[in-house]
Amino acid sequence: MDLIKQPWPWYVAGPLIGLVVPALLLLGNKTFGISSSLRHICAACFPSNISFFKYDWKKESWNLFFAVGIIIGGAVATYLLSVPGPVDLNPDTVVTLKHQGVKDFSGLLPADIFSFSQLLTLRGFIFIVVGGFMVGFGTRYAGGCTSGHAIMGISSLQWPSLVATCCFMIGGFVMTWFILPYLLQL
Repeated sequence: MDLIKQPWPWYVAGPLIGLVVPALLLLGNKTFGISSSLRHICAACFPSNISFFKYDWKKESWNLFFAVGIIIGGAVATYLLSVPGPVDLNPDTVVTLKHQGVKDFSGLLPADIFSFSQLLTLRGFIFIVVGGFMVGFGTRYAGGCTSGHAIMGISSLQWPSLVATCCFMIGGFVMTWFILPYLLQL
């Protein structure tokens, strides 16, 4: 059980994640990605004459089971396999975040920013609502999520996925180094 509770090194976890792509392609001719699950749910639950939702979503129902498996796996990892105590962060990162006003490091996400009580503040609204909207919009605009493009798209040599992944990385660097420090000061 200790093997499952501890973080795995990159040279084990990385190849295991990478092997998902050929397994999906060889076993079922399926592509990896999770952002299309919401489209499948809407097409299944709210059939209408909207052209975006008029397709045979049943052919992609495996993706819905995959998404449910991710949710169940996350719940199992959180409630049965989590190690009590704060997340192990680099001490320099902790010092930087404390300097920027983040004080609670007791969970996976700092409650100083991501909590229902913070949702009613300007900073919490920007992080949770505006950030969530931007992630959703960006995923739709890019034609997929980071996992779909970076894991599946690049490994199948798709040029748009390489461009999207580079843009995701650049956006993450800009957010982390230039925008986040100002948002944490709100």
